[in-house]
Amino acid sequence: MAALKWQSFPFPSDEFIYAGAALKKQWARLHRGDCEPFPADKQAQEAWRLYHQGAFQSAYEIGSQGGEGLTAAAKALAIHAAALLDDERAKMDAFQAAMKLAESAQVAMPDNPNGYYFYAMAAGRYGQTLSIAKALSEGLAGKIKEALDKTLALAPDHAEAHIAYGSYHAEIVGKVGGMMAGLTYGASKDKAVSHFERALALMPDSAVAKIEYANALISLFGNKKMDQATQLYNEAAEAASADAMERLDQQRAADELED
Repeated sequence: MAALKWQSFPFPSDEFIYAGAALKKQWARLHRGDCEPFPADKQAQEAWRLYHQGAFQSAYEIGSQGGEGLTAAAKALAIHAAALLDDERAKMDAFQAAMKLAESAQVAMPDNPNGYYFYAMAAGRYGQTLSIAKALSEGLAGKIKEALDKTLALAPDHAEAHIAYGSYHAEIVGKVGGMMAGLTYGASKDKAVSHFERALALMPDSAVAKIEYANALISLFGNKKMDQATQLYNEAAEAASADAMERLDQQRAADELED
């Protein structure tokens, strides 16, 4: 695999630096979406500090050394690739590497829901870089569903997994049509909406939940849901940011509105 490529986080802020005890104090807010348990390992804590401030490469390099840091490394790699890389080959390499890190996390921490969730997240993003035929031939839909099911079995209130599951249903319906989506994959428009509504119930002011829900509404319902989608984009663009990922989500919403 080619060397991973990196870009600097474009919106650095002192507000995203959680030095010392501040990380643990703000942990519940920072990880309300992914239910990540606070790590006992100091190295893993540092990887997460770096992740939250947008130092994604450093977070990956420290976290990928193993143990509790593996989830931080996987998320840093996947979020960076999705938000900051333009080159499709570089994105594919990053998502595949994140999938492998997540699989290692599953072995190291089988009860941590994020070994499964970050696999699903990276696999979903990887699938978006492929043709429909190739994505289906690699069995990605089934692998993503299995990983999300495991995530929610371990953490039913995992808001980011509900977002991902909503996107999963929306993308399957969009790619193969409603009838085949239901018969072959158990996917439907109603299930997509249900997962997004659950995510918003868990974190009502989440920019990423609103962006992905808006994208799904447009994909599934077109102009019929355009007003609701636009409202969601507007709310996401105005959302407060507690860390680098949330700031990137806020910017993505603003960009959608400009388009």
